[in-house]
Amino acid sequence: MQPSHWEPGIDPIVAALADIEAGRFEELRIALAGLPASEVARVLEAMPPEQRTALWEVVPVEQEADVLSELNEEVRGGIFEEMDHAELVAATGQMDVEDLADVIEELPEEVSSALIDALEADHRRRLEAVLAYDEETAGRLMSTDVLSVRPGASLGVVLRWLRRHSELPPYTDALMVIDNEGRYLGKLSLERIVTGDPDALVEAVMEPAAETVRADADESDVAALFQRRQLISVAVVDDQNRLLGRITVDEMVDLIRDEADNALLKSAGLSEDADLFAPILPSARRRAIWLGINLITVFLAAGVIGRFQAEIDKMVALAVLLPVVASMGGIAGSQTLTLTIRGMALGQIVRGNIRWLTIKELAVGALNGVVWAVVVAVATWLWFRDVGLSIVIGCALVLNLVAASLSGVIVPLTLKRMGIDPALSGAVILTTVTDVIGFLSFLGLASWFLLP
Repeated sequence: MQPSHWEPGIDPIVAALADIEAGRFEELRIALAGLPASEVARVLEAMPPEQRTALWEVVPVEQEADVLSELNEEVRGGIFEEMDHAELVAATGQMDVEDLADVIEELPEEVSSALIDALEADHRRRLEAVLAYDEETAGRLMSTDVLSVRPGASLGVVLRWLRRHSELPPYTDALMVIDNEGRYLGKLSLERIVTGDPDALVEAVMEPAAETVRADADESDVAALFQRRQLISVAVVDDQNRLLGRITVDEMVDLIRDEADNALLKSAGLSEDADLFAPILPSARRRAIWLGINLITVFLAAGVIGRFQAEIDKMVALAVLLPVVASMGGIAGSQTLTLTIRGMALGQIVRGNIRWLTIKELAVGALNGVVWAVVVAVATWLWFRDVGLSIVIGCALVLNLVAASLSGVIVPLTLKRMGIDPALSGAVILTTVTDVIGFLSFLGLASWFLLP
């Protein structure tokens, strides 16, 4: 519960900034202790550098590990730089294995070595097991904190065993059933344990065909599985079907949210871990690269216009109407591109339906092209009273919308085949295509049919 000096309904970011400005650090410490770690991390990420440093100094020591695991990489790295080695070892040493696996590679080598040496043998063994897997795989997401039972045990015995635990691992919806060699056999839901006949054996009531994922599976495939099957947890196994750990829904919620944020930021050429309050020079340098790439594509489109400079000089209306053709094509293409990238992310686009999708988008582009070509042609005639110009811009608009719809499907599929993230560069390439085709079709048709 938040302390009384934080008025009900006030955003913690606003309240924390006010406390820092007023020097109410002890009150701030108490207030932070009443917030979940994820909320403290959100407040830290919303602080300018000076205030962030001041805020971190009053974060309760017992919260530090959980807060660090919730921060994005760039903000966390800045905090690491301000902590001495002893503080880093103490804070990160309290993290769960899966969180520590994400963080340990960001630490200085001497700190990570000291941290590993300071871990208990069991904690170290579990950490090394997780680190053995590549990043962005199920093995990195899994928790090794798993409760397992044998198929020959009775439900009564299992229930008495559970009652000896002071607490269960978070998001425990079922126990994993394994044989004597550790091979995964299925899962036993807590509901079955509580409501079932105490004399019934586990093997008689367990779910033998429960979902599993391989430890080397891509994390995006795991997220898609959770979404399709509405899972709370899933067992992680090796190539011999031995139980290694489990992945829970909270990890998937974080992953799905991060992927959505990442796609949004990549479309603007930014990193998912970009710090909104990072210093000016690093922020400017990061964005300058993307601006440079965009400049190249702009000059390409400008080069097309330059080839028709004489025609534009003869007929000024062409220059006035150029943005109409380019903008309509860009919007149509971005709609198709967004839907295609979403379909790819959800695993809905496969080899067997690409052809149908392409034809469908071509038809949509042609239909919208014809409808809006008529609208634009009428508007052009009312403006310039030139039938020929109206027909030319209408035809150019149809061509550009069809090309845009086709590009919206082909561009992301081609980029993915080339191993390039469509969310990162798809929009730039698509904009270039629609600009070039729009300018070329409009100015080309005008030079052929309207000018001597």
